[in-house]
Amino acid sequence: MRPRDDGNLVLFLLPYIAIALAAAADLAAGRPLGLLPLLALGPAFATLTGGMLHVATVGLLSLALCMLLSVYDNLFGTARGVTALIAVLGTSMAGLLATRLRQGQEERLARVRAVAQVAHRILLRELPETPDGLQLAVSYSSATRDVQIGGDFYEAIESRAGVRAVVGDVQGKGLNAVQRASVVLGAHQVAAYDEDTLPEVGKCLERAALRHFPEGAFATVILAEVNADGTVTLLNYGHPPPLIVRRDGTSYFAEPAEPALPLGLTDIGGGHPTPHRVELGPGDQMLLYTDGTTEARNAVGQFYPLGDRASLLRTPDPTSALEALRSDVVAHTGGPLVDDAAMLLLRR
Repeated sequence: MRPRDDGNLVLFLLPYIAIALAAAADLAAGRPLGLLPLLALGPAFATLTGGMLHVATVGLLSLALCMLLSVYDNLFGTARGVTALIAVLGTSMAGLLATRLRQGQEERLARVRAVAQVAHRILLRELPETPDGLQLAVSYSSATRDVQIGGDFYEAIESRAGVRAVVGDVQGKGLNAVQRASVVLGAHQVAAYDEDTLPEVGKCLERAALRHFPEGAFATVILAEVNADGTVTLLNYGHPPPLIVRRDGTSYFAEPAEPALPLGLTDIGGGHPTPHRVELGPGDQMLLYTDGTTEARNAVGQFYPLGDRASLLRTPDPTSALEALRSDVVAHTGGPLVDDAAMLLLRR
């Protein structure tokens, strides 16, 4: 009968309050009127929280009071008294059934959460610690309530060519999006170690997407290779451009010279993306992100102005900087994000 740890105490006490008020109302109304059916409110409210024992206890309490009050009102055995007892009993039985169904749904949701957490750990692995003089931080927000993974993904790997990172956004949502994200990440985890150049890594991802994505499915992806001297090579498959923030506070978006199609659509024409380069000096940083950040809208439909909020990334700790940016995005929307949002910050 204890309230659940995550339950609301007021909701837990509400059926008892309803029973007390119904009994008081019946006594105040007097014997001729009789308000016994109001006692059915107790079992009805009991289904909102608590388990089977809680609902059964409230139901038995309501039945006992209904019988006692029917005797007090001279209604015991009469049509009105029997009708009230049937109403309380029926509501109690319905409450028990509803509670069992609710508990079943909660158990299924718990299993989904557990699976999502495992998938999160498998797909979105921990970042390497300060490789080649870099500081890395990541932020991931899933638009699916109670689930920690969606169609956005990220990864950073130390390779012989430097740190190779990927951030992407798979078309669609749910388990299908997770499966497609795993295709891209699986290909990247192999190619980032084995391939000599970033375009060769990109071609491996293209082949994986064309082989495993259903027709018409795609993923926008950006690949980055950061060398020890601060040279960054970028390969952009239709993804939002990285935000470069200089040590002096100036910032700009590293747009590719020519746009390219997302992974999964490269076979319809347009060629492969052309690598382009930027330089990161000491104190400079680069933010890779998905469109769940830049397309987050406020109440009047305005997109989040990421370029104007670059100053938030100047916090000394990169993890705190990303958290400040994520909190600002949520504040901009005025509520939970409606799309997944992944951000990967690389600071030299």
